[in-house]
Amino acid sequence: MANEWDCDLAIIGGGLAGGLIALAFAALRPEVRLLLIEQGAQPGGNHVWSFFDGDVAPKDRWLVDPLIVHRWPHGHDVRFPGFQRRLETPYNSVETVQFAVHLSRALGDRLLTDAEVTLLSPTSVTLADGRTIRARAVIDARGAGDLSALRCGWQKFVGHALRCDAPHGIERPVIMDATVAQHDGYRFVYLLPWDDRTIFVEDTYYSNGPDLDVPAIEARITDYARAKGWRGEVVHREQGVLPVVHGGDFDRYWPNDDPVARAGVRAGLFQPMTGYSLPDAVRFALWLADQPLEGLPAATRAQARAHWQRGGYYRLLGRMLFGAARPDQRWRIFSRFYQLSPALIQRFYAGRSTMADRIRILCGKPPVPIRDAMRTLWNPPA
Repeated sequence: MANEWDCDLAIIGGGLAGGLIALAFAALRPEVRLLLIEQGAQPGGNHVWSFFDGDVAPKDRWLVDPLIVHRWPHGHDVRFPGFQRRLETPYNSVETVQFAVHLSRALGDRLLTDAEVTLLSPTSVTLADGRTIRARAVIDARGAGDLSALRCGWQKFVGHALRCDAPHGIERPVIMDATVAQHDGYRFVYLLPWDDRTIFVEDTYYSNGPDLDVPAIEARITDYARAKGWRGEVVHREQGVLPVVHGGDFDRYWPNDDPVARAGVRAGLFQPMTGYSLPDAVRFALWLADQPLEGLPAATRAQARAHWQRGGYYRLLGRMLFGAARPDQRWRIFSRFYQLSPALIQRFYAGRSTMADRIRILCGKPPVPIRDAMRTLWNPPA
C-alpha cells in the first residue's frame, strides 16, 4: 500500500510552521516519508524570529535550540517616556540562514525548493511545472492566506542590521524603545545586539492599515542610528506585516468543508495581540507529530478552533488598542502593561495568561478614554 504514494506527508511551505513540523517528524517519526515543499530558493524566507525563554516549555526546547543564533541570558530592556525597565527573562533569536542550514541537514532530499504549488487536495500536490505528488496526508503551511474574514490591526516593521564602525554600546535586547516620535499608530524601535559592533534595528508600528512605507521607515532608522552615534554599513534588511486579530469569524476563515489540513498562521495559530507565532508553531509541530496521518484536516481544524476560542481575551485587548486608544497615545497601554509583574508579562507573550493575569491587566484606571473603552467593550465587532 505504501508504494502507491510518493510520500506519506507533504508539507506545503517551508516557513517557521512548516519547517518545525518537518523537524519534529524527522526526529520523532523517522518512518514517515515526508516532503517539505518550498516555493523559494531556501526555506525560511528572510526573517529573524525571536522568543523569550518562557515562550517554549523546557521539554520542547530541543526542537528550537539548534536553530538559535543569538542568545541573551541576562534579560532585556524596555523604554517609554518617563519610564524604563530591565526584565530578567533571557531572550533568543533564530535567523533564516541557520534555519535553512539545519533543515537541509535534517531533511536532505526530503526538502524540495523552487517549487510553486498550484493545486492542493487532501492527498495530492500539483506543482507549476506539471508534476503531481501523491501523499497520504497534505498540510498547508503557506502563511496567512485570505484574511478578509478577520478584523485586523497590523504590526508592521522594517529592520536593518548595522555593522558599526565602533562598538554600539547596547548589551541586551531592547524589546520596545517607545521614546521615539509616534507615527502611524504606536511606534517603537526594537534593538538586538548581535555582537559588539553589529546591531539589528527594527522600526515597528501597531497601525490600522497594512501599508508599509519602506523608504520613510528606512529614513527613520537612519535618523535613529545617527542620533545614537552609530555609523556603518547595512548588512541585512527585512520587512514584514503581521495581523493583530481583534475580531472576525473563524468558520469563514477556515470553512468546515475545507478538505486540506492547515498549520501556522494559515490555521490562525498565533498570539492574536502580538501576531507572533513561534510558541504556537513549536507546540503545534510536536502535537502534530503525535497524531495519525489519517484524519488530519479535521484534527488540525479542531486544534486551531480551540486556539481561536482561547484567544478571545487577547482579541478583546486588540479591540481596546485599535478601537479605544487614540493612535498617538497607544504607547500608554504598553507602558502601563510593562509596569506589571515580570511573570504576568511572560505568560502574556506565551499566550498563557491566567484569569488573575487577565483581571490585573484590565483593572485600575485604563490608559484610554473611559467613554471610548466602554464603547469598544459593549459594541464588539462582528
